[in-house]
Amino acid sequence: MPRETFIRPGDAPMSGNKASVSLIAQGTEYELLGSEDGAAFILRSKADFFAAHLQGEDATRFRTDYDAIRLQFPDWKPDQTLAQLWDQGGYSWLAAQEAD
Repeated sequence: MPRETFIRPGDAPMSGNKASVSLIAQGTEYELLGSEDGAAFILRSKADFFAAHLQGEDATRFRTDYDAIRLQFPDWKPDQTLAQLWDQGGYSWLAAQEAD
């Protein structure tokens, strides 16, 4: 039984929507993609080739955390914000290595 479904840009999220994921924020080390409806996010560590695919409760929590950091540190660049979520937010624990 597969543990998770991977979503790539242009794919529909697991919810069955026809919405695709698009780029939300991009730095040199991290990238954030999300569905239009906010039901799915992909947080990628480009250097490590790992990605956290967030859906359901994880996506809801991520959106709250992402918004809070952006409000608290509005001048941060995307890599600073996404690194904070990856490391301190614990989203790296939800990541899996990406296929080649």
